[in-house]
Amino acid sequence: MLSPADSLAPDWLAIPDDANTLASGVWPASAQRDADGEIVLGGMPVSEIVRTHGTPVLVLDENEVRGRARAFHDAFAAAAAQHSTSARVYYAGKAFLSTTIARWVTEEGLNVDVCTGGELEVALAAGVDPARLGFHGNNKSVSEIERAVSAGIGTIIVDSRIEIERIAVAAERAGTVQRVLVRVNSGVHAETHDFLATAHEDQKFGMPFADAETAVARIRELASLEFAGLHCHIGSQIFGVAGFRESASRVLALHEKLLAGGDIPILNLGGGFGIAYTSVDDPTPIAQLAAEIVDAVAAGCAERGIPLPILAFEPGRAIVGTAGVTLYEVGTTKPVTLESGASRLYVSVDGGMSDNARPALYGAQFSARIASRTSDAAPALARVVGKHCESGDIVVDHEYLPGDVAPGDLLAVPATGAYCASLSSNYNHVPRPAVVAVADGSSRVIVRGETIDDLLSRDVGISMNEGAR
Repeated sequence: MLSPADSLAPDWLAIPDDANTLASGVWPASAQRDADGEIVLGGMPVSEIVRTHGTPVLVLDENEVRGRARAFHDAFAAAAAQHSTSARVYYAGKAFLSTTIARWVTEEGLNVDVCTGGELEVALAAGVDPARLGFHGNNKSVSEIERAVSAGIGTIIVDSRIEIERIAVAAERAGTVQRVLVRVNSGVHAETHDFLATAHEDQKFGMPFADAETAVARIRELASLEFAGLHCHIGSQIFGVAGFRESASRVLALHEKLLAGGDIPILNLGGGFGIAYTSVDDPTPIAQLAAEIVDAVAAGCAERGIPLPILAFEPGRAIVGTAGVTLYEVGTTKPVTLESGASRLYVSVDGGMSDNARPALYGAQFSARIASRTSDAAPALARVVGKHCESGDIVVDHEYLPGDVAPGDLLAVPATGAYCASLSSNYNHVPRPAVVAVADGSSRVIVRGETIDDLLSRDVGISMNEGAR
């Protein structure tokens, strides 16, 4: 028999035997509780991190980022070598980009994807070899294209016919030949466990196959451009390889047709590999992903009697997502009881949708744990909410926390390394939090947190004297 509180819980959320346990795979490998019950990240107790850096704060485990980058690089390299080719793995700058992160992932063998002029400048400021950069985006400006070409960017991913002419002119002016990929829509759309095959993708990215053929023909006519291959991306937070197999099969059919016009050295199959946000998520192991996808492409090439190209992949959030843990301080708690008798404990923290917009944007699910202590109190169904003036300001929609969670407790939300800092805002004039790296018992700021003075400094209606604080 369900209790009234349990009737509000989704079917996938089970009452935990111990609401203090850190689910394996959801947290960085270094995360553990010490003898006092406090969570330790990268060898640093959370209370020490907060004492130095305040809350909210996004904590990134350096060794987790490096380890996952290295694991993806090595897995795809090994899988490709089995078929006498090579593989390139690109870190998705949009997931989270800073100069420090760019250095970490490139030191571990990855290339970097950027999709705006700002991301390009961060990567260049980090000292990343421009030849190891790929430039995505459906609306690259002329100035962004010119900057990328002049910097010597490795590849630009063409998203429309208009871009072909823009890139060609920029490359001609720069006196160079720019390598480009053409992004296509394979008609396979993957979301988590399921994929749906359709005739055409109704979305802003890429081109249908018929348009791509015309685009490639035009690229091959232009002396300042080099057609290097096709690019396809089928979705995000994907578990399993079924969608990749189907998409690869379709893209290879186009690849084979285009070979009649010349060599095609690269095939980029995108990525969007999923991570665990909750204990019920079951992402596909990295080595299995790499082996099965590369095997499928190799088999498809063999069936068609065509050479296997260099393969490229974009794991997305899978590099940095699990490495991030956001720490908050609990401000208030409030039990809410419905007319049905069902109740839920609302736990308000000192951040919210300004530092994690994903629940509001996508209905994304996260986990949470009291970080500063353990508790023997019975688990209570809770909803972690932020401080913003929005009813949709939810950080963790459904979670069981110890029923004695109280103001002053530190609360940790794992798997926030991707698409949290990069989507952060100043909604309600809340300063964005710092990003802090931890490793081997020490911490350091890699992105400075904002202050109220930072926000006021952008308001031109405040004179310097009146705005002084």
